[in-house]
Order: sequence, then structure tokens, then C-alpha cells
Amino acid sequence: MPHLFNRLRVTLAGASVALLLSACAQPWQNYQAGADVSTVIARLGPPREVYDLPNGGKRLMWPTQPLGEFTTAADIDASGRIVSVRQVLDENEFYKAQIGTWTRKDVLENFGRPVETSYFPLMKREVWTYRYMEANIWYLMYNFYFDEQGILRMTQKTPDPLHDPDRRSLF
Repeated sequence: MPHLFNRLRVTLAGASVALLLSACAQPWQNYQAGADVSTVIARLGPPREVYDLPNGGKRLMWPTQPLGEFTTAADIDASGRIVSVRQVLDENEFYKAQIGTWTRKDVLENFGRPVETSYFPLMKREVWTYRYMEANIWYLMYNFYFDEQGILRMTQKTPDPLHDPDRRSLF
């Protein structure tokens, strides 16, 4: 009987921890538009990537790549005020990429540096890959295929081998 109570206590403790963690705000949440950029830097630290925006502002990025699935991006206006803070490694963000229009520069400025790059000589395509989590359930890789002029020609989602239980022993 004491064994049953210990198991129940461990289960309840695990459920409590999961509930507490789910209630925690994500790094890209709880910022007010118009607040000074120092509020986001105080919480997240210095950005690892900074890109110029066309309106004179900046995009600051805090990636968790190569092993993480999130990149927090803060758009800051020319006066140093927060415009938005969001998670950019997300299917809804990826779907904004315009085939035939976007370039490597557009992808870099929107998603940051890729986790890996590849080149497929028969296709004559360079591929940039980003690790992400879709719907908070599936670990996936999002691939951007560029032609020789650096124009986006195709995108593709693939399973993330890092989280494939059948392939973990290979890495």
C-alpha cells in the first residue's frame, strides 16, 4: 500500500510541475508595444542577431538553434520602441515566405541564421533548414530552397531526425 501512495505522490508532483510550466510566459510574450527596447533586452539579454528593417528600425533575434525550436524576434522602431515581439520559427510565419519573390536576405531577416545549409547540385538548389515545433506537438524541419540567383523557389517540411526515436542512436 505505501508503494501505491508513493507512486500517486510522484504522479501528482509531475502533474503540478507540468501545470506550473505551462502557466509560465514564453520569452516572446508580455511585451507592450511602445515600451523601450531596454525592457526586452533586460529580460532576454543582448540579441544574438540584429537586422536592419526598411523603416529605419531593427529586428533583434534570440535564437535557440541549433538544438532548440524557437527564435524570439523583437521589431524595434527607429526611436528604440518595441513594435512587436514574437516567435518566428512557426508555421504561420514560415507561410509568409513568397515563392519567386523572397531572397536569401528576406529569409535571413525574417527567421535568422539557419541551423544548417546544404547544396543539391543536381537540383542546383541551396537549402536552408530551420528546426521548429509545429502546433506544440511535432518536431519538424522547415527547408527553404534557393536557386542560383538566391531566389526562393520551394519550401518543404520534414520530420526532425533529432526527435525520431528510431534514429536517435544514429546521432
